[in-house]
Amino acid sequence: MSNSPADTESGAVAAGSSVALVTDPVPTPPDDLAAPLPVDAVLPALRDALAEHGTAVLEAPPGAGKTTRVPLDLLAHGTFAGRLVLLEPRRLAARGAAQRLAAQLGEEVGGRVGLVTRDERRVSVATRIEVVTDGVLLRRLQRDPSLPGVGLLVFDEFHERRLESDLGLAFALETRSALRGDLQVLVTSATLDGAAVASLLGDAPVVRAEGRAYPVTVRHLPQAPADLLDAAVDAIAEALAPDDGDVLVFLPGVRELTTVARRLPDAPGGVPAEVRLLHGGLPPRDQDLVLGPATPGRRRVVLATDVAETSLTVPGVVAVVDAGRSRQPRFDAATGMTGLVTVPASRGSAEQRAGRAGRLAPGRAIRLWTAAAHASRDHLPTPAIHTDDLTGAALEVAVWGAEVDDLALLDPPDPGAWRRARQVLHQLGAIDAEGRPTSHGRALAALPLHPRLAHLVVVGADRGLGGLAADLAAVLADRDPLRGTHPHVDLATRVAVLRGARPPAGVEVRRAALDRARKEARRIRRLARIGGDAEGTLDAVGGLVALAYPDRVAAARPGRRGAFLLANGRGATVPEADPLAGEPFLAVAAVDRGAGGGRGPSEARIHLAAAVEREELLGSLADQLEDRAEVAWRDGDVIAERRRHLGALALVTGGWDDAPVAARTAALLDGLRREGLALLGWSRDDHELQARMLLLHRELGPPWPDVGDEALLADAEARIGPFLGHARRRGDLARVDVRSVLLALAPPTAARDLDTLAPTSLRVPSGRHARLRYGEAGGRPVLAVKLQELFGATRTPSVVEGRVPVVIHLLSPAGRPVQVTDDLPSFWANGYAQVRAELRGRYRKHPWPEDPTTAAPTARTTRRR
Repeated sequence: MSNSPADTESGAVAAGSSVALVTDPVPTPPDDLAAPLPVDAVLPALRDALAEHGTAVLEAPPGAGKTTRVPLDLLAHGTFAGRLVLLEPRRLAARGAAQRLAAQLGEEVGGRVGLVTRDERRVSVATRIEVVTDGVLLRRLQRDPSLPGVGLLVFDEFHERRLESDLGLAFALETRSALRGDLQVLVTSATLDGAAVASLLGDAPVVRAEGRAYPVTVRHLPQAPADLLDAAVDAIAEALAPDDGDVLVFLPGVRELTTVARRLPDAPGGVPAEVRLLHGGLPPRDQDLVLGPATPGRRRVVLATDVAETSLTVPGVVAVVDAGRSRQPRFDAATGMTGLVTVPASRGSAEQRAGRAGRLAPGRAIRLWTAAAHASRDHLPTPAIHTDDLTGAALEVAVWGAEVDDLALLDPPDPGAWRRARQVLHQLGAIDAEGRPTSHGRALAALPLHPRLAHLVVVGADRGLGGLAADLAAVLADRDPLRGTHPHVDLATRVAVLRGARPPAGVEVRRAALDRARKEARRIRRLARIGGDAEGTLDAVGGLVALAYPDRVAAARPGRRGAFLLANGRGATVPEADPLAGEPFLAVAAVDRGAGGGRGPSEARIHLAAAVEREELLGSLADQLEDRAEVAWRDGDVIAERRRHLGALALVTGGWDDAPVAARTAALLDGLRREGLALLGWSRDDHELQARMLLLHRELGPPWPDVGDEALLADAEARIGPFLGHARRRGDLARVDVRSVLLALAPPTAARDLDTLAPTSLRVPSGRHARLRYGEAGGRPVLAVKLQELFGATRTPSVVEGRVPVVIHLLSPAGRPVQVTDDLPSFWANGYAQVRAELRGRYRKHPWPEDPTTAAPTARTTRRR
């Protein structure tokens, strides 16, 4: 694309096209707010795009001046009627943007430039530019979609892809389409693909500012550091070596900020600078100290989380040290649990961070990872719609009156995650079965809280516990106000400290977090119209927590202190030393996803909870309880119970004496499948009968059935079930008539044919009826008989119409086995002589003829015979 002066001056932009303009501004002092910036050159084109199309996308690199220049230019040229609402994704960024905009006008915030966040409201009748956070915009859109008095919406730093920003833009586009065709919408970004956003805005023109105010030299480490925080300390010392300005350091979280601050004094040569922390939890006064000018003659090292990544200018910074990590919430929709995880920062985020060093002068950036690792990182951060808890978003969409599939979203939510978010809302009574918002749901959406906490406040107020609910919601809405070396999970203690009580021994108070919680509690009281006469006692904390998190009510598991089962089916633990570890029931507000900590992948760690009584759960969550009746085989016997369930938890259990016979029969059959047919009262004759019938099935086939154990159990309902009668428990199985079970499966003529085909005994040559044993020798019958009783027999006895020769166990006169054969003639011819030679001397009173085939059979001695 041409960069000729004509392009620069005309500012003409066609719909769906992009203009790339490069500037090379003359360096000016860092404190000169009127210094030329790259975005200045494209301001005419941007004005023309908005005037012609009503929508536009502005792409500008970090430090180009899009936040501090664009709103004032549009205001000065009167390109919109009413107010310009500048949307910033973070409160800290909103405050910083408002202060710099007001400073350029020579005013304080609250004049022509106003500010509205959760914590602050500084506007007046003179306000024309209003800097707000994304949550504030959502509230206004829900309250009145026409946005009266607003002429232009500017979605700044849209590349951060916060869920509220995505929804706010989608709602604003519907407002522009259906109600306010004159409403202008501008989306700005440093790293996002502008073409995709332009398509979302209806092929809006894309205006692009090239180059940054000052060049930034970037250096990667040659190899990955062994200790990231030690590497950060070394890099800070390197960045301070040139005596030319302040250093901004990006670290994942507050814990890392404080650790590096503690290590810096021990760095070689020390740190000749003032060390400041910058994060979203700082009070506004402390934020202003960092965002304001440094003490004359003093250099600064500002240790910051990613809140300083966009929309902020930290004065005096000429060097950036980037640890390359971000701490972000990750929501597990399957468990309903959110945990903070540390992830590599995207290349887009790294570009944003490095740009902080080139806003006021030529700068440098040190990245604490290798160039190869940088190339493998994601181009942009993962959109929050793929990682955040979608419950609040689902409520916003329901109250807006749309289906999520119909909204103009860059990325649609995962259908499963969206469905589970709606399930939570239905559980809270916020939407009906069709997904439409209830009056209760609209009341929840009116409060700037997560739907769970809003539900806690609204229901708590209805029950006369509004003050306690406000205090509890304030504690849960922000950082934990307590910390310490001793484990302490109890939320009631935190509310008590909020109300002025001393913390337990070994527990410290985070003063800033406590102050914010007290301020938030007052704000919730005001918004929910809660009077001071509804404070409530701490005994009710557990019941209120259960209202907000019914799926996280936990019951103690027997045998291990501190082990609990959550209503959502997950296991979770409390440290054994914690006072709540011995409670029978807990209402859990904060729990991690179970990763790490040596607890295994499936066991989560409870961080915030309160004790709750069973009776309170039965009362507070009556509409969430499910009555279940169960008859099952458990722990070796039949159990018949009626229970009241909260998810996976049985809060009440009682016997079910009149359980249906069919249900008990099914449980008994399940027990037989689990433990085997030995539970039945088998006699020796029953086993023999089974073996005889199996022999006939094998040899003759139908109509003789397979009555083996596997076959009986495979069709147990039909084969065994009818004979269980009124059996109720394990012991009754031993009284089942197994013979009747087996014979019921045999053909009608079984009573006659069975003894003929598979007799229980055979008459041997001696005249005696000898018993046949079945179930041995591979299924063939066994005849155990003294050798002398078979004299004269020239054929092997058989059964099943001569098909199956009997296995003969030949016994000595003393009844001891001497030979096994299924071919008697062969034995007489080949084996008998040796047996005779070995035993004749030992049993002299018994006959031992030389030819057994012609001798008379006998069971007696020679004398008695």
